[in-house]
Amino acid sequence: MSQTRILTLVGSLRAASINRQVAEAAVQAAPEGVEVTIYEGLGDIPFYNEDLDVAGDVPAAAEALRVAVADADAVLLVTPEYNGTLSAVLKNAIDWASRPYGVGAIKDKPVAVVSASISGRAAEWAHGDAVKAVGVAGGVIVEAASARFGGIGERFAETHPSADAEVIAQLGAVVHELAEAAKAEVATA
Repeated sequence: MSQTRILTLVGSLRAASINRQVAEAAVQAAPEGVEVTIYEGLGDIPFYNEDLDVAGDVPAAAEALRVAVADADAVLLVTPEYNGTLSAVLKNAIDWASRPYGVGAIKDKPVAVVSASISGRAAEWAHGDAVKAVGVAGGVIVEAASARFGGIGERFAETHPSADAEVIAQLGAVVHELAEAAKAEVATA
């Protein structure tokens, strides 16, 4: 595998989201040979409904997500914490990527979770719920590829996360570990 492709799904749709900025920093922190892409369009995907998930008639936005996840070597989730859990938009993306049951695009795909929150707990509940949802959906959580950032409202009030050397180092390590897991998955397939 010459270029490892990591697809990033951001759980906040807000244009000025710090979680989005963390994802942008992950793009910058990617080592050579690893391409990190932020998926656009999660807000266009309808809520998962089995009545909509009909072969040959899946909503275009949901099908585009499935294709993007399937084409990626690994997936990076960046989640805020909304009311003590992951955002509905990110859970919805996991749900669509998990179907059809047993053969969804996320099945056996290496996945890492990064969480960021204004609280000092660094979105630990959202992080845990994302890990659980991905595991149930059939993805493979890469434990070594994980980061949590707390107090982001103050920490990044005046600066983009990509200007924080500690954040770049942590995200670089996350992306590296996720890429290594993707390479190992390809080698054993």
